[in-house]
Amino acid sequence: MADSVALDPVDLHILRLLQNDARTTYRELAAEVGVAPSTCLDRVGRLRRSGVILGHQLRLDPAKLGRGLEALLSVQVRPHRRELIGPFVERITALPESRALFHLTGPDDYLVQVAVADTADLQRLVLDEFTSRPEVARVETRLIFQQWDCGPLLPPAAPPGSGRQVSEYGRQVSEQGRQVSDHGRQVSEQGRQVSEPGR
Repeated sequence: MADSVALDPVDLHILRLLQNDARTTYRELAAEVGVAPSTCLDRVGRLRRSGVILGHQLRLDPAKLGRGLEALLSVQVRPHRRELIGPFVERITALPESRALFHLTGPDDYLVQVAVADTADLQRLVLDEFTSRPEVARVETRLIFQQWDCGPLLPPAAPPGSGRQVSEYGRQVSEQGRQVSDHGRQVSEQGRQVSEPGR
């Protein structure tokens, strides 16, 4: 199992926003989180390099593509050996009907989420692509009535008060910006004072 990556409140806030809408620009992220756009760019780049962000996917509506019926197929493979698992996984993941494939513990070895046109199409898929394979001992089909998306994926125990810490970080960055701006005004004022005697 891969080691977890240490994330601070700013990272978590960025991940929440990007999981809700991966098209959010760096400028919008920065304004929401309370940091500079360049800081946001660096943060997202580090999250990608560390493997926290794996990529961005385009979500489609199966029904709009003529695949309005979805189902979960519980599959037993016998014998459950590595030389059989490889070809089975390769074939199932290549099927246009397959949406997700899970390798499980328990009585069933695999759970396959599929999207098909109708029940006749589902029957064809089960008979032609699953039960026809010699290593498949059993297939149990369950239709999906409805599906809900869950909240953004975050570490098991986010630091308490992370929202306040993010806000405090933003205030510190903003204060630093004001200090730099004040310094610029002081330098400009000194320049005017130096030029006054010359006139």
